[in-house]
Amino acid sequence: MKRILLIALLGLILNSFTYAQQGLPFANEVKEYQHQDSLHFPKPGGILFIGSSSIRRWTDIGQRFAGLPVINRGLGGSELWQWVSHYTPYVVLPYRPAKIFVYAGENDLAGGKSAAYVAEQFTQLWQIIREKLPDAEIYFIGIKQSPSRAKYYNDVLQANKLIKNFIANKPKTQYIDMNIATLKPGTTVPDSSLFLQDMLHLKSVGYDKWQAVLQPYVK
Repeated sequence: MKRILLIALLGLILNSFTYAQQGLPFANEVKEYQHQDSLHFPKPGGILFIGSSSIRRWTDIGQRFAGLPVINRGLGGSELWQWVSHYTPYVVLPYRPAKIFVYAGENDLAGGKSAAYVAEQFTQLWQIIREKLPDAEIYFIGIKQSPSRAKYYNDVLQANKLIKNFIANKPKTQYIDMNIATLKPGTTVPDSSLFLQDMLHLKSVGYDKWQAVLQPYVK
């Protein structure tokens, strides 16, 4: 009976997504995740990673945090505002995770959004999650300085600062500074050897750096 109810619930979620989100970016990726879920739905209390392509492309994240119930639900190229406006009901809330790691905002800034706008969108996302999943721990993975987007470094730093300040007095919420791990030692310049040829996405060695920083929070 429980299995029948679960299948019915997944069908309702998929149908509502198809109706409400048809034609929006990343709809096919969301439906891909929902197909995976129809075959094996993650148990509640997992560790959910959401955000843009830096999460989507982290394909070995489950192996890196072996033995832990890690769920990767990145949407490549997504912006933070899209998680607020479209995707949270379909790619966050159904899993009832114990921990949610968010990496988003970099694409918003590159698309011309201000640091204040990005911080405001995270505030809205935080409020949605806190209302719907009051016991979940929320972690914001600080926006990285990508070499190909050097002209946005000031915006990146400002957005990170605003979000960090917002998080400072919030329960079950933490800001994680990732740029410390990916800068050249003793400088404020990112280490290009950690990035793919596009100078935007991380190599495996770059994810090594992320893994080391995230390990204490994920476990």
